[in-house]
Amino acid sequence: MLVVVLSVSTVVHLYSTEYMSEDPHLPRFMSYLSLFTFFMLLLISSDNFVGLFLGWEGVGLCSYLLISFWFTRIQANKAAIKAMIVNRIADLAFTVGILTIFYTFQTVEFGAVFGLAPYLTSATVLFGTFVVPPVTVIALLLFLGAMGKSAQLGLHTWLPDAMEGPTPVSALIHAATMVTAGVFLIIRCSPLFECVPSILLFITLIGASTAFMAATAGLLQNDLKKVIAYSTCSQLGYMVFACGLSSYALSLFHLSNHAFFKALLFLSAGAVIHSVSSEQDLRRFGALGTLLPYTHGMFVIGSLALMGFPFLTGFYSKDLILELAASTVTVPGTFAYWLGLVTAFFTAYYSYRLLFLAFYGRPRAPRLYLTHTHELTPRMATALALLSLGSIFLGYLARDLFIGFGTPFWNGVIYHAPATTGAQLAGEFLPL
Repeated sequence: MLVVVLSVSTVVHLYSTEYMSEDPHLPRFMSYLSLFTFFMLLLISSDNFVGLFLGWEGVGLCSYLLISFWFTRIQANKAAIKAMIVNRIADLAFTVGILTIFYTFQTVEFGAVFGLAPYLTSATVLFGTFVVPPVTVIALLLFLGAMGKSAQLGLHTWLPDAMEGPTPVSALIHAATMVTAGVFLIIRCSPLFECVPSILLFITLIGASTAFMAATAGLLQNDLKKVIAYSTCSQLGYMVFACGLSSYALSLFHLSNHAFFKALLFLSAGAVIHSVSSEQDLRRFGALGTLLPYTHGMFVIGSLALMGFPFLTGFYSKDLILELAASTVTVPGTFAYWLGLVTAFFTAYYSYRLLFLAFYGRPRAPRLYLTHTHELTPRMATALALLSLGSIFLGYLARDLFIGFGTPFWNGVIYHAPATTGAQLAGEFLPL
């Protein structure tokens, strides 16, 4: 996670120095961006729930500040407030979950909590009018907290509106910092979730439903950035239902891959918007491929990786998630497989639609826009080139390290219950 966050953040900072160079508030923007990265690093490097919660709230605060960066725009302020309120709902559940952890275990350190969790599966606690094991309550509350940050179904409404901020902000929120925090929490707490199969079932259903819902929403969007935003929501659904199927390493692999090609897509979209006088409506583009050949090439690489085109980065993780779901002979696994399969088709459709409307066909933009189009500056082009390398090669290079059979990479950090280990083996050796 440190490698992913620092790599993508560095590229976004490099890109932002050029992209926002004409903005009079550039120092404020760069300080917010750096603070955003700092809080994400605090979140992922903490060894206890309180430290994680400080980073968790910090990225929420920075997202509010960055979405409303252009505070003279009413829509930007509305979007920032919406993101803050929706996340407060989820954060309330997360806060209660941490308090429940302290009440139950008398500690908030990961090592102690995860070590003691299996011994409390037979204990009971009164939760509302239900008598349930405390581990079940804790797992449910933690997942509700993750649902808000990772924009799962029901708490997803803030994510498309977050596009009101500057484009580098969108890239950082969607690729490396805010929305990945929820998935990271589920993966980090795998020893807790493995004790509660009923919550894993719930996670699978929510993740698969989110992937399908967001893909259908992305089919008919006309705003360039909102199409990419809904694709993020859809890919997060893949990551979450992979966790629900107890394949945490595969989920983190897809998270890492997604960070690179989604940052590439957003920064390429920023280049398009920057060159056509801040226009974002796809219906007013067309034929930009001849005017912006380099940006067009980067957009094609990012889109193909998102689709899961063979031998690009997205293929290695998305395809394996679908294989895992297919090999899991359970009702939730089959449900996730079919929704994931249809979602993959929709993803390919709206990615091609975006490319066609923006870069091919006849020009539909006003002549004034077309006469002012310009290709990227060297600094911005370098940022896109670095991300394109990750979008092409990362999946191939890191596959055996992350999810290879018997890899020692995780060193016991990610835990699989004995009952779910067979499913992981079946995913590796799927019968034809």
